[in-house]
Amino acid sequence: MKTFRIVLTTTVFLLISCTFSMAQCAMCRASVGSNLSEGRGVIGTGINDGILYLLVITYLSIPTLLFIWYRSAKKELNLKLKLNR
Repeated sequence: MKTFRIVLTTTVFLLISCTFSMAQCAMCRASVGSNLSEGRGVIGTGINDGILYLLVITYLSIPTLLFIWYRSAKKELNLKLKLNR
């Protein structure tokens, strides 16, 4: 039950932070657009790298958490099976 609460809390936190990061992307796009219109295109690559970083971290954290949860559940199941023998 404790691991379920941890997974649920983590999932809720990731879903809440996802909406904040999507709001940030609109601000980044506006910033890049204003810089490109002024002739300064160098800042656009840094902002695009930041957006990709946010994307990759989100998509890597979820499988990592699922793997950790699976591994701990498997250990608990093996322990219960050994105790029942």
